[in-house]
Amino acid sequence: MKVLVTGGTGFVGQAVLAQLHAAGHAARVLARRPTSRRSQALANRWAVEWAAGDVLEPPSLGPALAGIDAVIHLVGIISEVGRNTFDNAHRVATENIVCAAETAGVRRYVHMSALGTRPDAVSRYHQTKWMAEEFVRASRLAWTVFRPSLIYGPGDHFVNLFAQLSRWSPVLPILGTGRARLQPVGVEAVGIAFVRALSEPQAVGLTCDLCGPTPLTFEEVVDTILASLGRRRFKLRLPMRLMRVPAAVLEYLMPRLLGQAPPLNQDQLVMLEEDNVGNPQPAQQLFDLPVASFRSGLDRLWSLGARPSA
Repeated sequence: MKVLVTGGTGFVGQAVLAQLHAAGHAARVLARRPTSRRSQALANRWAVEWAAGDVLEPPSLGPALAGIDAVIHLVGIISEVGRNTFDNAHRVATENIVCAAETAGVRRYVHMSALGTRPDAVSRYHQTKWMAEEFVRASRLAWTVFRPSLIYGPGDHFVNLFAQLSRWSPVLPILGTGRARLQPVGVEAVGIAFVRALSEPQAVGLTCDLCGPTPLTFEEVVDTILASLGRRRFKLRLPMRLMRVPAAVLEYLMPRLLGQAPPLNQDQLVMLEEDNVGNPQPAQQLFDLPVASFRSGLDRLWSLGARPSA
């Protein structure tokens, strides 16, 4: 099968490319800068083909979809900067790639959403993810929608952030009460699910959670990271009402002054106050996914060479 991957240079995208290669599929990656050093490194590693294009520029999508059998759409953001707003990155980008796929005669489509996405969501992140899902479900494509919880693995932006913080700081922040629950899932399992869904008839028309076997509170997640590294650190609770001011300031200033997405925004605070849990069983059973506790997954991650220096 020849598969177009959007978001293929990202954290999850690289895991998907690895699984496509292992399964014998041919991958084409949509990229704004296909000649960049990072793109070339991925091309050499996974024998991928590159197509110059942008999900926000519909005319570029037709050539990228020529000869394609399936699309894996992974594009998403966690902070806004410039034209990369939640609405553009989630709703508009999805509408563009779905319409282009329909026009090109592509049949199979696998979509990255997020756990917690729902019609009455408070965060703009989840609102726009929901609108994207609805557009996919209304399409003529043979679709599958995946909703991952917190994804961890080499190069992720959460586990590695706290691991690095614990390297030099005697104190780690716990935002809010620390009692909101997460269900961390390894990026390898996510990549396997996306690729196996391509050839699984029962996955067509399925909206499916991707999450680890056990819910953990935010504080338990931090404690597990520390335990896996053999470190002890003090934890400082930061009330959400105090964090909203710096989050709003960063959200306003960083894109305007530095052209960069802020490390913390108000949407993230909203989501950190909500449970982010689901049912892992349907995906595990249908796609025969590896099941690992968060602690064992971290131990394996560090054993593969991703462990930060003490």
